[in-house]
Parts: sequence; structure tokens; C-alpha cells
Amino acid sequence: MKKIIILIAIFGINSAVFSQSTAEFFKTADAFFKAHVSNGKVAYAQLHENPEVLDKLINLAETVSVPISDAKTYQAFWINAYNISVIKGIIDHYPINSPLDKVGFFDKTVYKIAGESLTLNTIENKKLRAQFSDARFHFVLVCGAVGCPPLINKAYLPDTLETQLQQQTELALNNPKFIKVKKSKVELSEIFKWYKEDFVKNGNEIDYINRFRTEKIAPKTKISYYAYNWNLNQQ
Repeated sequence: MKKIIILIAIFGINSAVFSQSTAEFFKTADAFFKAHVSNGKVAYAQLHENPEVLDKLINLAETVSVPISDAKTYQAFWINAYNISVIKGIIDHYPINSPLDKVGFFDKTVYKIAGESLTLNTIENKKLRAQFSDARFHFVLVCGAVGCPPLINKAYLPDTLETQLQQQTELALNNPKFIKVKKSKVELSEIFKWYKEDFVKNGNEIDYINRFRTEKIAPKTKISYYAYNWNLNQQ
């Protein structure tokens, strides 16, 4: 009986600590994005000169533990963790003109997040895409390049995540620079080619895009893909 009481006490303490660190992470992340992101662009030069606030946030992310059963908190945490890690990777090698200037930027460089050592690809593919069937992730995970949908100047939060996912997807798929409709054809970001399986589960890419567009695209419109712009999304 004594052992059970001790275990319950320890579990309660750990839960309180994790809950506190999660709340602190979201609060700190929100302040970070507000201070260093504007119009989808990141103040990399400023952060490179004063990286302490970013390092604090990365260190905080390492202590967070979110169960997948708490789906919205889990998703919001890993979306923010991905976006913050991208910025960290760029700052560690700044000045660079593109994330691709660093070999292995997405699949070799590791970050300590939630007690694990993870690459950006692992966060995206294992922590999010493999766990949830939601292609809207592609419009909130920002790879540090101009070709990505824009980074917002706030954190993704559990209570607002659904609205944020919907808003960012609608913004991207109604943006004529992102979805280029030209009479009988449409040019799509290469995101739709690289992750095609995510967009064709209930039809084709146009069916998916039309779910979020005000001006619908004709179903039989010919699809092509324009070259991805890997230039750095810097202010």
C-alpha cells in the first residue's frame, strides 16, 4: 500500500511538472514568434546576434512531454517544435541563403526535443504525419524557405489549433502565388508532389484544394508543379 501511495505521489508531481513546462513552452513560444516574425519572415540576423531567447526556448522544448492521447496539445507542441527547430538550424549556420546550403538540414541534423534526439524529417513524418491523417500540417510546418506557406507570428496553441490549421490552409490554397490557376491548367507547389499521398485519400489534389477555396478549380484542370523557392524566408 505504501508503494502505491508513493507511486501515485511521484506520478502526480511529474504530471504537474510536465503540465507546467508545457504551459510555459506555449507562452514562451508565442512571445518568441511575436517578437521575431513579421509578414511570414524571420529576423534571422537579429537572432544570430542575440540567440539567448531562442536557446532558452529550445532548452524548454527539451523538457516538455505531451501524450498523444491529448491530441490538440500534442499536435500544437510538435508543430511549434518543428518551426522553432528550423529557425535554430538556420541560426546555427547563419549567414546562409537557403536551408539547403547546410547538407543534411532536414534529415541529418538532430535537435533535442521532448527528451529525444530528432531530425526535422522525423518530427514531420513520425510525430505528426504518421499519427494523424491531416494534410493541413503542410501549411503550418515552415521549412525556412520562401516557397513554404508563411510562418505566423504567434504560437500554435491547443485551444486555437483547429481554427489556426483551417485559416492557414485556406490562406495558402486561396493565394494565387501558391495555387496558380491559368485557364485550363493549374500549377501547384511541389509540396503537392512530394506528399501527394496526403492529398489524394478522398479524390485528387484538386478535390482537396477545392475544399478550402472560395473560387473552385474545374475538376478536370490539368495539374503541373512549379519549382520550389528555397531562398531563405528572412526579413
